[in-house]
Amino acid sequence: MAQAAGGKLTTHVLDTALGKPAAGMDIAVYRLDGQDRVEIRRVTTNTDGRCDAPLLEGAEFETGQYEIVFFAGDYLRAGEGKLPDPLFLDQIPIRFGMAEQTHYHVPLLVSPYGYSTYRGS
Repeated sequence: MAQAAGGKLTTHVLDTALGKPAAGMDIAVYRLDGQDRVEIRRVTTNTDGRCDAPLLEGAEFETGQYEIVFFAGDYLRAGEGKLPDPLFLDQIPIRFGMAEQTHYHVPLLVSPYGYSTYRGS
């Protein structure tokens, strides 16, 4: 993987069922290299549904294949309301590639029964 000086990776999570940021959701970031999957960071969203710092930046940022796992089930179970057991959504993995020396933003919009993501800015 080539070093990509100046790039960074960020995320945020919005709870579309409640219409608010998803505070307190755990997130893990993995670097993928062939069959290898190496965890490089674990964070929890703040009250704005964001991370307090970029997931990757500076010397840690490398182009290549990545996976972010959003632990939505733990977040949803901690909320109000009755949910089925097992949950429809528990861990949400998003696999993506970063090929440029730029800002990659990978947000998650989540509810108990659906999610979406996109390359944000």
